[in-house]
Amino acid sequence: MVPVRPRPILVIALIVAAEATALLVAAGWYGFELVTAAPVRSFWGAVFTLGLLLAFSAWLFSVAAFLFRGYRWTRAAALVAQLFVLTIGVPTLSGGLLWAGIAMVAPSLVAIVLLFDRRVITYASRAGGAPPAL
Repeated sequence: MVPVRPRPILVIALIVAAEATALLVAAGWYGFELVTAAPVRSFWGAVFTLGLLLAFSAWLFSVAAFLFRGYRWTRAAALVAQLFVLTIGVPTLSGGLLWAGIAMVAPSLVAIVLLFDRRVITYASRAGGAPPAL
C-alpha cells in the first residue's frame, strides 16, 4: 500500500527546488562573469566557488526529488539547507536588503515548520535499499 502524499511534502519539495534553481541561476551568472573576464583575485578559487554552487544546486535538486518520493534522509538534508539559507537571509535582512532577506527567510521558515509536521514525518519514513522480496 502506497501512502498518500501530504500537501506539506509538495510545499517543502517546491521550496527546496526553488532554492536549487536560484543557486543554479547564481552559478550561471557567476560563470558568465568569470568567462567575461571580470577581475578576480584567484581564478582557480573562482572556479572552485562555481563548482560549489553547481554541486550544492544538484544536491538540493536531489533532496527535493527524493523528499517528494518520501525518503527518510531528505528531512535532515532539507533542514540543514534551510538553516544555511537562514544564516544568509537574516544578515541580509538586518543589512537593509529587505525584499531579498524576506525572499530567503520566509520560505525557509515555512519549510522548517512543515518539516516537523506529523504528516511529513510519517510520509518521509521510507528507507533506501531494495524492495521487500515478498
